[in-house]
Amino acid sequence: MAGKSLTLSAMILAMLLLSPELCTGHDYRDALKKSILFFEGQRSGKLPPDQRLKWRRDSALRDGSSAGVDLTGGYYDAGDNVKFGFPMAFTTTMMSWSVIDFGKTMGPELGNAVKAIKWGTDYLLKATAVPGVVFVQVGDAYSDHNCWERPEDMDTLRTVYKVDKDHPGSEVAGETAAALAAASIVFEKRDPAYSKRLLDRAARVFAFANKYRGAYSDSLRQAVCPFYCNFNGYEDELLWGAAWLHKASKKRVYREFILKNKEILRAGETIHEFGWDNKHAGINVLISKMVLMGKADYFQSFKQNADEFICSLLPGISHPQVEYSLGGLLVKSGGSNMQHVTSLSFLLITYSNYLSHANKVVPCGQFTASPALLRQVAKRQVDYILGDNPMKMSYMVGYGSKFPQRIHHRGSSVPSVVDHPARIGCKEGSRYFLSPNPNPNLLIGAVVGGPNVTDDFPDSRTYFQLTEPTTYINAPLLGLLGYFSART
Repeated sequence: MAGKSLTLSAMILAMLLLSPELCTGHDYRDALKKSILFFEGQRSGKLPPDQRLKWRRDSALRDGSSAGVDLTGGYYDAGDNVKFGFPMAFTTTMMSWSVIDFGKTMGPELGNAVKAIKWGTDYLLKATAVPGVVFVQVGDAYSDHNCWERPEDMDTLRTVYKVDKDHPGSEVAGETAAALAAASIVFEKRDPAYSKRLLDRAARVFAFANKYRGAYSDSLRQAVCPFYCNFNGYEDELLWGAAWLHKASKKRVYREFILKNKEILRAGETIHEFGWDNKHAGINVLISKMVLMGKADYFQSFKQNADEFICSLLPGISHPQVEYSLGGLLVKSGGSNMQHVTSLSFLLITYSNYLSHANKVVPCGQFTASPALLRQVAKRQVDYILGDNPMKMSYMVGYGSKFPQRIHHRGSSVPSVVDHPARIGCKEGSRYFLSPNPNPNLLIGAVVGGPNVTDDFPDSRTYFQLTEPTTYINAPLLGLLGYFSART
C-alpha cells in the first residue's frame, strides 16, 4: 500500500509542477494582513475611529428603521450595497473557524481578525434580537443593481426582509446559529460575557430554525432569488448549526440531534460541496475531528464522508464534480470560482491537521493520501491566487506587482467622498462602471472571482463573475494564510 501511496503522491506532484512559476515564494503574512483589511472595505454603518481603509465613510445609517429596528452595521457581501444575511452569516462562521483552528499562527493579525468577526456578530445579534424572527436582508437587490453608486451616496430601497414562523427560513437561521456558536468559541476567553450572549442567542435561533422548518427561498423568493437562492435545501444548515452548537456548548442534546437526524437531514448527500449554500463537506470535516481524536465513534459515518470528499479533490483521482485547469486551479461549475478554491482548500488544510494529530491518512480506494499531500494541494491553490498562474498575476488586490485593477465593485470604482465630496447619483456612476481606467480606490486584500478552467482573466468590471470580490471568498482564506504564515 505504501508504494501505491507514493504513486498517487508522485502523480499529484507532477500535475502541480506542470503549473508555471511554481514555488516563487510568497509573503503569506502580508497576504493575511491584506485579506483581513478587505473586510474594512465591506463595512456598512458607522465606521469606528480605528478604520484603516480611509477612502470609506459611514453608510446606510438608517438601515432597519422602516421596520422599527436597528439593522445598521454588518457587511456588504460583494460589489453591491445589499446586506444579504445568508452569505454574511457563512462569512462569519468561516472567519471564526479560521481563528479557532489557525489563530495561534496569525501573529499580530489575530486581533484584526477577531475585530472582523465581531463586526459580523454585532450585526447578527441585532438581526436576531426579536424572538422568533431573523432579519435576513436589508436592501432591494433589483433596485440596488439598477444603480452604480458608492454606499455613502446610496438612495436605493433599503427594504427589510425577515423570516418568522409564518415565513420560515431554516437555512439562513441555521447558518446564523452556526455563526453565533462558532464566534462564541472565539470570544470564550477574550470576552466571556459576550461569548455567553452569542451562545445563548445561537441556541435560541437554532431552536427557531428547527421548529419552523422551511426554506427562505420559498417564503422570500422574489427578494432573495436568484441572488442567494438556496438551491440545496435547508437540511444541511440544521446539521451545521447543531454541529457548531455541540462544539461550542458540549451539550448532549446537539449530539443526539445530529445522530437522530443525520438520515432525515441527508447528511450523506452532496458531500463534495462546501460554500454559502451547501455545508455538507464542512459538516463532515468538523465532526470528524472528534472521531479522529477517539472521542466519538458514533460519528464514524461523518468521517467516512469526509474521507470520500477529500479523495474527490485530489488531482489524478477522477471525480465528475471537480476538475483542474492546465494552470493547476481547482475548478467547479458556476461563477465566482475562487469561492470554491478557498473554501475547499480550507477544508483540505483543516482535515490535514486533524489527521496529523491522529497519525492517520485518508484511504482513497487502492491509494492513500497523507496529511502532507493534502497540504501540498491546498498550498498550490493559495499560491495560484497569489500569482503562481499562467497570467502571472495575483488575484488579491494590492498583493504583488500585478493584480486586478478594474474589479466589479461600486465603492472601489467610483471616486471616494474624500476626492469627490459631491453626491454621485444612481445613474451618474455608470460612466465609472464603463470606464477603461483602473479603479481609483484600492480595495486592498479583495480576492476576485477569478479565472475558470481556461486560466484566462479579463480585467474588466463587466465580467462580474470573474472580477467581483465577495466576503465568503476571503473568509476561509484567513485560515489558509494563517496556517502558511507560520511555515515561511
